[in-house]
Amino acid sequence: MSPLFYPEKDSWDWDPSSREISNIDQWKLDFNEVQEFVVSPDGQKVAAVVQNEDETFTPCINGETWENSFEKAWSLKFSPDGRLFCLGMNDDEWTIIEDDRPWEDSFEYVWNLKFSQNGKGAGANIRTSDGYGVLLNGEVWENKFVQMRSVELSPDGVSAAGNIQIEALSEGDVAKFRQGLWNIAVDGKPWDSNFLNVWDCSFSSDGGIVAAEVRLVSGRQTIAVDGKAWKNDYRAVWKPIFIPGSRDVVAPGLTTEGWKLLLNGEPLWNKSYNQIWRQTIGPDGRKLAAVVSPEFGQWTIAIDGISWAKTFGDVVLDPVFSSDGKRTAAGVKESGKWTVAVDGTPWPEKFGMVWDPVFSPDGKHVLAKAWRDDSYMLVVDGKITGPAYENLFDFVFSDDGTKLLIKCVENGLCFRKVIFSKDLT
Repeated sequence: MSPLFYPEKDSWDWDPSSREISNIDQWKLDFNEVQEFVVSPDGQKVAAVVQNEDETFTPCINGETWENSFEKAWSLKFSPDGRLFCLGMNDDEWTIIEDDRPWEDSFEYVWNLKFSQNGKGAGANIRTSDGYGVLLNGEVWENKFVQMRSVELSPDGVSAAGNIQIEALSEGDVAKFRQGLWNIAVDGKPWDSNFLNVWDCSFSSDGGIVAAEVRLVSGRQTIAVDGKAWKNDYRAVWKPIFIPGSRDVVAPGLTTEGWKLLLNGEPLWNKSYNQIWRQTIGPDGRKLAAVVSPEFGQWTIAIDGISWAKTFGDVVLDPVFSSDGKRTAAGVKESGKWTVAVDGTPWPEKFGMVWDPVFSPDGKHVLAKAWRDDSYMLVVDGKITGPAYENLFDFVFSDDGTKLLIKCVENGLCFRKVIFSKDLT
C-alpha cells in the first residue's frame, strides 16, 4: 500500500489553531438529502453531494453548492492536490466533473474514478456505444474494447492500464474462450499476447512497465510483464507490485508446497504459507512485508520472511511501514474486535473498527482512527486521545513531525485543528 502523498502540503496553514469550517447540521436542514462527507487534504473544505429542491444533485462545499447540477452524482472525491471531482449524469450521459467544470466528453457510463500517486492525474473507466475504455486527464482512449473491468494509473499520472476483453464471446463458445480473449491495454494499446483471464495490474515506479495477474490455461496462473509471462506458472497468483526504482516484480504464487512470495518468478523467501498477499515494499525499497497465514484460520505479518509471533484469527490488514522502515503496524481483528498491532504487539484497547495506522515522521508514535459505541476517536500508541467525534477524517503530520492536522466533526460542526505533536502524548 502506497502512503498518502500530498504535493501541496508545504503550503498548507500549519499555525496551531482550531477553526470551524462549516455547520454541516445546517446542510441537513437546507437540502432534501445530504450524502457522505469528504474533506480536502488541507482541511479547508468539507464537501458532500446534496439534493436540491428540484431533486437534482450537486456537490456542496462549505455550505455553497456548485452552479452545475445533475440528475445523478456520485463518487465525490478530493484529489491529493486538493481538486474536487465527482461523476455526474444528465440526459443519460455521464462525465467527470472537476471543480464544477464538466469534462468535454460524456459517455454511457463512467466508474472507477482514480488519482495518480503524485496527485496530478485523474482517470476512470468509461462505456460508450463503441465499447469500453479509459478517460485520462480529459483525453479518451482512441481504441475501445468489448469489456474492461479495471483501471490503474501510473505514479506520474501520465498513463493508464487495465484488463480488456478483445473479442466478443458467444454463450457456450468454450473453444473460443480457451484461445484466450483477455489482455492488458496500456494507453489504449493491447499487449501482443492474449490470455485466458487477466486480473489486477501495476505500473513500475517510472510508469514504463506494467505487470499483471494472468491465467494461462485452466488451473495455471502466472505474472506477465509487458505481455511476457514468467517462465514458471502456479495454481494461483495475486496482484504483483514492482520494487521501486527497478524492473523487479514481486507477487505471491501458489506452489505445490503452498503459497510463496516470488521475485521475477523465483521464490524470494525460503518459506511457504497457507496464504500470502498484500505485499508492501518499505520506504527504502529494501524491506518487504506481507500479510501471511501460517496455518488455516490464523493471520499475521511477515517481514523479509520473518513472521510476527502473534497471530490473529479474523483479519489482518495491509502492513504499514514507518518512514525509516524499522517499524511495521497493521489493523487486526480477533474474535470480532479490531485493534492495531505494532511490531507484532496488539494494543490492549479494542474497537468496532480501525483504519490503517499512521506513523509519526520519526517513527516513535503510531496513530489510528477507530470507531466504537457510535463515535470516532483518535488513538495514539494504544490510548484514546481527545474527545469522541461524530466523524473523523484522515489526519496528517507536518513534514518535520512537530504538528498534526486533524479534520473532525463535533456537535454538527466540521473543524480543522492543528496541534503540536508533543501534546498527543
